[in-house]
Amino acid sequence: MSTRLEDKTALVTGATSNIGRAIATAFAAEGAHVIVSGRSRRRGAEVVEQIHAAGGHAEFIAADLDGSAHASQVLAADATAALKGRIDVLVNNAGIFPGSTTPTVDEATFDQVYAVNVKAPFFLTAAIAPDMTARGSGSIINLGSWVARLGIPTNALYASTKGAMETLTRAWAAEFGSPGVRVNAISPGVVGSPIENDPAAAMMNGTPYGTAGRPDAIAHAAVYLASDESQFINGTVIDVDGGRVGVAVIAPG
Repeated sequence: MSTRLEDKTALVTGATSNIGRAIATAFAAEGAHVIVSGRSRRRGAEVVEQIHAAGGHAEFIAADLDGSAHASQVLAADATAALKGRIDVLVNNAGIFPGSTTPTVDEATFDQVYAVNVKAPFFLTAAIAPDMTARGSGSIINLGSWVARLGIPTNALYASTKGAMETLTRAWAAEFGSPGVRVNAISPGVVGSPIENDPAAAMMNGTPYGTAGRPDAIAHAAVYLASDESQFINGTVIDVDGGRVGVAVIAPG
């Protein structure tokens, strides 16, 4: 076990699958005490068991982050108590992805996606960041997306929520940032098992990497932003996307 995050505590939302699970297990492997949060108790228990089997420290806290301030505040309080009064690292990862075009989105779906992807992390950060500022230490990591900055013909609703999170990253870096508190974001490309017939997955063929990435790639970036190695980085969005938004590549026909 490495020790880049030794003696640090962390709360990772949406930590029961894919990117969130990879981040939680990577944090624990680096010595952090991790709160694994999500809706599924079964999957949460599996993540915690995996961490314990590897010699790490973790607990699961069930949370349905529906966008209400109350739900976010309850999770913040429960996680703070479980971590003996201190959250060093907050990862706002939980989110939902409805594959849709603008004309097919109804109002209920619009409200739900913004509630989960923007309102929930907004109120969770509001509940946790002031303690970091008062303490003079902490790292907040938001999950953005490459589709927030490179337009594709589907998923405009989801892309707009990730654009909001990247904007909040810069705003929170100004509001809460101090010599010991940092707010940054990771912008993943297509990761894990691509959604069938998703144009975004096909567009990864035009990257230098050539295919979808793995959740571990995002977790490595999160470990860096959570560690003291990134102490001079604040208000930054790190692209972990195989070169999708930063490199012009002509894909084979």
